Amino acid sequence: MAVPDFQTIMLPLLVYLGDGAEHSLAEVIEVLGDRMGLSPEDKKELLPSESDVKFDNRVRWAAFYLRKAELVERTGRGRIRITERGRQVLGTKPERINIRFLRQFPEFLEFQQGTRRTESEDGVGTTEEAQATPEETLEASYLNLRRTLAQELLDRVKKCPPKFFEKLVVDLLVSMGYGGSRKDAGQAIGQSGDDGIDGIIKEDKLGLDVVYLQAKRWEATVGRPVVQAFAGSLEGQRARKGVLITTSQFSQEAKDYVSRIEKKIILLGGEELAQLMIDHGIGVAEVRTYSVRKMDLDYFEEE
Repeated sequence: MAVPDFQTIMLPLLVYLGDGAEHSLAEVIEVLGDRMGLSPEDKKELLPSESDVKFDNRVRWAAFYLRKAELVERTGRGRIRITERGRQVLGTKPERINIRFLRQFPEFLEFQQGTRRTESEDGVGTTEEAQATPEETLEASYLNLRRTLAQELLDRVKKCPPKFFEKLVVDLLVSMGYGGSRKDAGQAIGQSGDDGIDGIIKEDKLGLDVVYLQAKRWEATVGRPVVQAFAGSLEGQRARKGVLITTSQFSQEAKDYVSRIEKKIILLGGEELAQLMIDHGIGVAEVRTYSVRKMDLDYFEEE
């Protein structure tokens, strides 16, 4: 099953705390995962940023919102328990606890004042963003901006002259730590003259090994014959490593082929190329930076 949104987790979380005992968040996460029927894969699913486990993150946010409504209280580092108000709420046998439900408590309303609500008016929402935690909403917005930028980059790369594309590839590889100096890499690219090889670049700054390159602005899907020809060119150079870069994409047959051969060939399609350009600052400029912080519990350890 899909990992439940954080609002769906609120009621099961409060029910589990209904015994009045103090529980660690790690214990709560483990028990709720089993009670809600999550598979081992569901329990390991990560947020898009891969910075946290999605279910763990949502349980923590559910607990955070319940605390803001004073249905749950923190008793120590990573430990929570139900409050008297929380017991009273369970006594009413609610069918669901969500943000709309929590708005009946003045403490929760005060918490929400001055914040931009991402939930729909009924507090449940119909879109993924409406049911997402604030952290997930921020990540979704970032990924949407990144996808749009990547598509714009790829469209522009497809229109640039071949020589500029070769320069772009070198700039990217050097920024990733390949090629030694930019001057060394620039001399190598496009100079080999060997059929099927567009350039040679150092694998590391010391030049302990070299990587052979082929970079083409293909429009159609690149199939196995092109990749196989590139592998043959490597054989002619007694080379063991190569990178094949395209502005389009590779067929599944091409991917299967490189996974079976002895030589190490990396297939870099247009989408991945654009993402690497963003990661390494090639052809892009930083507009603004948002620093997301969380409370440092170590600072309050001696409180």
